[in-house]
Amino acid sequence: MFDTVLVANRGEIAVRVIRTLRSMGVRSVAVFSDADADARHVREADTAVRIGPAPAAESYLSMERLLEAAARTGAQAVHPGYGFLAENAEFARACQEAGLVFIGPSADAIALMGDKIRAKETVRAAGVPVVPGSSGSGLSDAELADAAREIGMPVLLKPSAGGGGKGMRLVRDAALLADEIAAARREATASFGDGTLLVERWIDRPRHIEIQVLADGHGHVVHLGERECSLQRRHQKLIEEAPSVLLDEDTRAAMGEAAVQAARSCGYRGAGTVEFIVPGGDPSSYFFMEMNTRLQVEHPVTELITGLDLVEWQVRVAAGEQLPFAQQDITLTGHAVEARICAETVSVKEGARGFLPSGGTVLSLHEPQGEGVRTDSGLSEGTEVGSLYDPMLSKVIAYGPDRESALRKLRAALARTVTLGVPTNAGFLRRLLAHPAVVAGELDTGLVEREMDGLVPTEVPEEVYAAAALLRQAALGTEERGWVDPFSVPDGWRLGGERAWTVHPLRVPGQDPVTVRVRGTANGAVEVLFDGKEPLRGPSVLPSGRAAKSRFTFALDGVTHTFATAADGTWLGRDGDAWQVRDHDPVAASLAGAARAGTDSLTAPMPGTVTVVKVAVGDEVTAGQSLLVVEAMKMEHVISAPHAGTVAELDVTPGTTVAMDQVLAVIAPHEDETDPGTTEAQR
Repeated sequence: MFDTVLVANRGEIAVRVIRTLRSMGVRSVAVFSDADADARHVREADTAVRIGPAPAAESYLSMERLLEAAARTGAQAVHPGYGFLAENAEFARACQEAGLVFIGPSADAIALMGDKIRAKETVRAAGVPVVPGSSGSGLSDAELADAAREIGMPVLLKPSAGGGGKGMRLVRDAALLADEIAAARREATASFGDGTLLVERWIDRPRHIEIQVLADGHGHVVHLGERECSLQRRHQKLIEEAPSVLLDEDTRAAMGEAAVQAARSCGYRGAGTVEFIVPGGDPSSYFFMEMNTRLQVEHPVTELITGLDLVEWQVRVAAGEQLPFAQQDITLTGHAVEARICAETVSVKEGARGFLPSGGTVLSLHEPQGEGVRTDSGLSEGTEVGSLYDPMLSKVIAYGPDRESALRKLRAALARTVTLGVPTNAGFLRRLLAHPAVVAGELDTGLVEREMDGLVPTEVPEEVYAAAALLRQAALGTEERGWVDPFSVPDGWRLGGERAWTVHPLRVPGQDPVTVRVRGTANGAVEVLFDGKEPLRGPSVLPSGRAAKSRFTFALDGVTHTFATAADGTWLGRDGDAWQVRDHDPVAASLAGAARAGTDSLTAPMPGTVTVVKVAVGDEVTAGQSLLVVEAMKMEHVISAPHAGTVAELDVTPGTTVAMDQVLAVIAPHEDETDPGTTEAQR
């Protein structure tokens, strides 16, 4: 067994690997970029080495610096986690040449299965059914388009060199093939350094089911059952569970054997996953999609139903040990479900940001752990979440004797999850898990997109604004002292007249401003008033400044509400949802609006980097024309013209780093599109 293992990754997977190394008595070495100097994985490792500046290309993707860190710390092996260099054959080979053990499959197996075109040909020869699609590698744009038309629309464009949904494009209209192929190549090149694409037939309402395999270096290969990963958005998995409600024992055994044959076909060693696409109406008609030659994000659900620590077996197999169990020794017990917590702004309100990468500082954090609940996380309070790395922050996993109990536990755990300061998708995932189709197990990869409107509330609950206003009211007179001047108490009392309201103009990003009025009553209670509504009344709830730091409970009209709080009530959280409630200055907003009259400013929907600029100042543009592309956390977002007009300002170039809401360009509308009621002077 190894004495020291270097973990060539960051975030929750680095913490996860370090935990198992510690339990095995193996010394762990973390690596970190300048952005991660105080990260949790750095603090939890036995030792840590700085490997470069924040950009991944100069740190986590630098083979030279990783190998140097291993040499400096006496590491005998390298665990790559997932992402970054985990499926890089060149890195696996470089480790071997440096005298290090790469904890994963051989470089040849990685290269073979990392090339989706060769992988399909290899497993087809081993008798594994594959999805109909293009053949041959290095196809030009025109050849890909021809193959797509031959297969028949709709089709799925996929990068040959990588997975995780990056660069994947579903194309239903042949007229869009050229643009979609170009975008897919660009994303594939940015994510994997290789723009090679293939095209496959799209199966409507498919289910995504994958088989976990484990192989040692002595010829033994077993499968550990399946995971259902059909709940996805933009080809990114959101929820994974094991086992799948779709498969019966015969289909499970057949798919498991197909996965074992796929692993044998490339001489696999270690933990890997064989992914299948399965028509929901005919589970026996499954097709091989790809093999992930690494640990999967969703590996905990398999661990919980098998009782095996997959990271431990990765390490043991890499150290030369044999698997001490055969296929008949593997039993699946109970049910497990995992939810991926990502840094995302979630909203469907028209004009809001939708699902886009977010960022910020973790101000308040609570991650559930306990009976039947596990959280794998790389977070701690004070963690800075930026746009340089993948948006996944943590995973919440629940286990129960059956699917119903596991779902119930996971929903409850997500309701207790608090990550204030960084918008996440936790509340959205909790609602998704309560959707009737999910509860019934009637899943497919398009379900989330179809049901989106019912999963994301378009309005902020009224009590959120009430809580923010009450906390601000309390802050008006919270000096802690022995005697309180009655004239400084913010209850609206005044001599000889009705108590006055204190006005709190508030705004949640992506929503319209809301004005909340608060005042005390003669009997020491409180009233909260929203425009056009009757006042809400409750007992005195104004807390001290200290009491409002992390949790705030109040009652209005007989209903008690409890919120997690941070930043003096600027951040509020409940049931997995979180809101940043800002003070709104209507005068400043009005002046800003007047300054922009007659133009439309296009702002960055997320912090990131401008990768493409298609226009210049003075260019004429049409409504809906794509102007720029902003990339963050490996996701592209196209900025389009809101109307026909002229590019009046352009404040960025390719490579410009931008903050959320930063102005990118200004489009002046054509004169005939201005409001006909405006005067010549206003124009």
